[in-house]
Amino acid sequence: MADALERGKTRPKADATITMRIPEQTRELIDRAAAALGKSRTEFVLESARQHAVDVMLDQRVFHLDEQASAAFMDALAAPIKSDEALKALFARKSPWE
Repeated sequence: MADALERGKTRPKADATITMRIPEQTRELIDRAAAALGKSRTEFVLESARQHAVDVMLDQRVFHLDEQASAAFMDALAAPIKSDEALKALFARKSPWE
């Protein structure tokens, strides 16, 4: 940790806390995994949770299609927009809060 700070790396300010109760077996597993990477429990849990959060958010935005589905998707995007009178009427109405 001190080595990282000496090399000019600084940690972002920790201005929030997370407290949780977990089974002792789980804590021991986390501690062993953290030690295997030379990290503290906090570093290990924070990095793991952050990476999983990023993965979850990416899963909400990125999707993969096979070649056929990709071609159908691109065709749908390239197709001219069909006029939808019901949608036009909806957007022409005043919002309930206005």
